[in-house]
Amino acid sequence: MSMNAIGIAGSGLDVNRQWLNAISDNIANMNNATATSGPAFQARYVVAEAGAGTSGVFVKGTVLGDSTGIVVNDPSNPLADAQGNVRMPDINLGDQMGQLIMAQRAYEANAKVVSDAQATYQAAIAIGKGN
Repeated sequence: MSMNAIGIAGSGLDVNRQWLNAISDNIANMNNATATSGPAFQARYVVAEAGAGTSGVFVKGTVLGDSTGIVVNDPSNPLADAQGNVRMPDINLGDQMGQLIMAQRAYEANAKVVSDAQATYQAAIAIGKGN
């Protein structure tokens, strides 16, 4: 196991945390209606990139979804236009839940690497001390 395992897995934890935050934001706002004259909530997607050598991974940036959204007929909504339409975000809950599972599993895997690396380093230190 590389002596940089904790740093590499730690960078993965950071990327996965930001990915989970983006997904939770998307899910929390997927039912936000806006007037048809304005933009819909734009889903946020994290773009990750591998670092040089063994430096791990980092968030390169985020990409926003389409602000056009979906026009839905909801005449009871106070934001509805004269035809009774509102603009909803184009976010699919099934897709977001799939992304959530992948991000959660990736986070757990990186956390396990950090835990195992710490245990390995502590065992190596104990051997070095002659215990």
